[in-house]
Amino acid sequence: MDWPALKAKVKGCTDCKLRSTCTQTVLGVGDEKADWLLVGEAPGAEEDRLGEPFVGQAGRLLDNMLAAIALNRRENVYIANVLKCRPPGNRNPEPEEVAKCSPHLQRQIELIRPKLIVAMGRFAAQTLLGTGATIASLRGKVHRYAGVPLVVTYHPAYLLRNLPDKAKAWADLRFAVRTMQGL
Repeated sequence: MDWPALKAKVKGCTDCKLRSTCTQTVLGVGDEKADWLLVGEAPGAEEDRLGEPFVGQAGRLLDNMLAAIALNRRENVYIANVLKCRPPGNRNPEPEEVAKCSPHLQRQIELIRPKLIVAMGRFAAQTLLGTGATIASLRGKVHRYAGVPLVVTYHPAYLLRNLPDKAKAWADLRFAVRTMQGL
């Protein structure tokens, strides 16, 4: 399945109940041949309205984080979520929803062929790594997803609510840069 086929499949997807409760699907944004792939949890209200991941306050924080390491969401970075539809009320994804939507993310990863994946938040990390481990226990190590190095950090929305952890996220980004430089 190439990009146009994947985009059409996600747009018309009714594999779980989320499609009936969201405004639109949110596949991802950025360079489809990027070296960096950032993966979050699911679209929020603004993402559902605009059709792009990581917009609004959390998106502005992510853009600032990327700028601090000389990246931006349009060049050599692709941003996606585990889920392509917004859960009602921004609730946590349910296991069935993750299971139904994960093949879309898997295909995105196959098409992008990133050099590095950054899992942002608990659901992204747990989904990609197939673990129930905490973010704290996963940070600071290079993991692998389908052979691709993967680094775990906090989700920008979490950082907005937990300001002291911004320093930890900055350390994670510097670790990701060093990991990328070592590839």
